[in-house]
Amino acid sequence: MKVSLILASYDSGHYHGGMGQGPDALISGGLVDALTLAGHDVMVEDIGRVGDGQEREIATGFAVCNAVSGEVRMARDRGRFPIVLAGNCLTSAGAVAGEGADAIIWAAQHGDLNTPETSVYGFLDGMALSTVLGLCWRPMAAAIPGFRPIDPARCVLLNARDLDPAEEKLLKTLPVIRMECPGVAQATEKLKAAGANSVHMHLDLDVHDPKALQANRYVTSGGPNPEQLRDAACAMALAVPVVGITVSAYDPAFDAQADVPPLVGQLLNDLLATIEGR
Repeated sequence: MKVSLILASYDSGHYHGGMGQGPDALISGGLVDALTLAGHDVMVEDIGRVGDGQEREIATGFAVCNAVSGEVRMARDRGRFPIVLAGNCLTSAGAVAGEGADAIIWAAQHGDLNTPETSVYGFLDGMALSTVLGLCWRPMAAAIPGFRPIDPARCVLLNARDLDPAEEKLLKTLPVIRMECPGVAQATEKLKAAGANSVHMHLDLDVHDPKALQANRYVTSGGPNPEQLRDAACAMALAVPVVGITVSAYDPAFDAQADVPPLVGQLLNDLLATIEGR
């Protein structure tokens, strides 16, 4: 398969800071080699520095989305499968826009369903899925080329276990499909019934059980181990048409043994083989 790895190396507006170091760490950890050895034709594209010179979180975060949307669109125009390596989860809004995706699978420890009205900390990334679903930051999201909010009925929230009270309350009003690994069959059936034709798969690496794999500073007990996440992601990719992937939130400072890059390589190789063989 022809694959484009698109690097968006930002964390909260800071270039190559914190989780913004993750994309380069995945590359230096052998991701390109792992994909190439599996037979894929791999290109690496880096959006570089974009947006606000003062690194203000909101302005820069949406500038990253704009740049990612363009890179994803170009990759698809060239017949390449886009995989975005991102620091922040909000970047998925740009990937969704570039792909024209109409559904999303969101694997994350957190719900990312806060809004400016409900957020306790004002953390933009905690509003990432809300933005994708059109629940907040609407003018900023609408300015991302190609962006269309995804219907919450075509959203699977996988293994989110650290939710704020406002997120729990919001989820009771939305038709979001919640599930845990394993048990994905019912979730994908609901996605298909809701009319999902092009699905973006967002993989926040802190979805993992931190006892099995710790990707960043945010630690909540529970979650799948790497094999369980791989199995669930591949089962979903076999059932519904996945048109792009985002891998986010890897901070190599919390991965002293460099365990994450080879596991991401295995995860992506298994996913690509499933998508290609579908």
